[in-house]
Amino acid sequence: MATEELKQDAARYLMQTYTRQPLSIGRGSGTRVYDLEGREYLDFVGGIAVNILGHGHPDLVQAIQRQAAQLIHTSNLYYTEPQVKLAQTLVDHSFADKVFFCNSGAEANEAAIKLARRYSHDKYGAGRFEIVTMKNSFHGRTFATLTATGQDKVQKDYEPLLPGFCYVAFNNLEELERSVTDKTAAILLEPIQGEGGVHVADREYLKQVRDLCSNKDVLLMFDEIQTGMGRTGTLFAYEQLGVQPDIMTLAKGLGGGVPIGACLATDSVAKAFSPGSHASTFGGNPLACAAGLAVCHTLLDGHVLDHARRMGEYFAQGLSDCKERHRVVKEVRGIGLLQGMEVEMDAKIVVSECLARGILINGAGEHVLRFVPPLIITQLEIDRLLDTLAQIFSKQTA
Repeated sequence: MATEELKQDAARYLMQTYTRQPLSIGRGSGTRVYDLEGREYLDFVGGIAVNILGHGHPDLVQAIQRQAAQLIHTSNLYYTEPQVKLAQTLVDHSFADKVFFCNSGAEANEAAIKLARRYSHDKYGAGRFEIVTMKNSFHGRTFATLTATGQDKVQKDYEPLLPGFCYVAFNNLEELERSVTDKTAAILLEPIQGEGGVHVADREYLKQVRDLCSNKDVLLMFDEIQTGMGRTGTLFAYEQLGVQPDIMTLAKGLGGGVPIGACLATDSVAKAFSPGSHASTFGGNPLACAAGLAVCHTLLDGHVLDHARRMGEYFAQGLSDCKERHRVVKEVRGIGLLQGMEVEMDAKIVVSECLARGILINGAGEHVLRFVPPLIITQLEIDRLLDTLAQIFSKQTA
């Protein structure tokens, strides 16, 4: 099937919830994807921070094939080895004591919100239920998570939203302190706001937020759906920011492309969930957990984290050098291989120009370019992107 025919069928049969690039992707290998006509593209989108091992990584493929032949799904009424082993792996390499598995980042955040409310209800009564989130945040598109998201454009036309959420400016401690009351159950934030334009939380701010939560007995929840699983150069972003949350959510890179989400918590918080209090039919299924185990083992044992850390530093420096040479670049921000570049032009133009040159990038707002490549990206591939951006910016200012 040709790309144009596929586009016509998509318009006919799919609900139109996405603004798609004029590109079909038929297969992938490593850091490259190929359209239905066989054209090659260097992938700096990575399924939006999902394909952390690239496309077709042999360890991940073999794990999926092996598990699919053995057992794809059974009910959570029974124990399965991949689920327990993946939970153990995440616990062994994080602050957490317990894990709940689901199928996506939005579901993981739903679980975190429910857990925080139930914990607070059990300890303080039904009057303690509010969740404080950040303006410009993004936590999903289910009803609770779009309410938690601090962006009007995500919430528009879905009113009335759920009660029990309030929003404060990111990195503003004074505003946060004023918003925490006797009704506050938890504070939810992203260590790096990905969809909101790649804004990094200040280290000192996070330490003060941790102190505030500890003093007020308010739960601190980190949405690490984009930042987790090696994206910033450590397994989780909180490790290098010096602050431990009480609850953390994961998804995206955890399955390397297979849908899976996870809500991690300390034992004292996790006890608020009891049988029947929360569940997921497909959550923690053997196939997804086998994929998650393969991803974890490859990250931890295959030197991928070390490579990602080096490439992140190289990439950040290259983007900063690009800013110094081109006035159209306003700011570069990010950690590791989650980088953003704010430009004084329409980001869509840069995305389209890169696509025409065989490179996939995406925008996070009208003027922000976001780069979330596979963690196996190489220095030469980063150089190719940097050279391409330089050509585009030079053309823009000529």
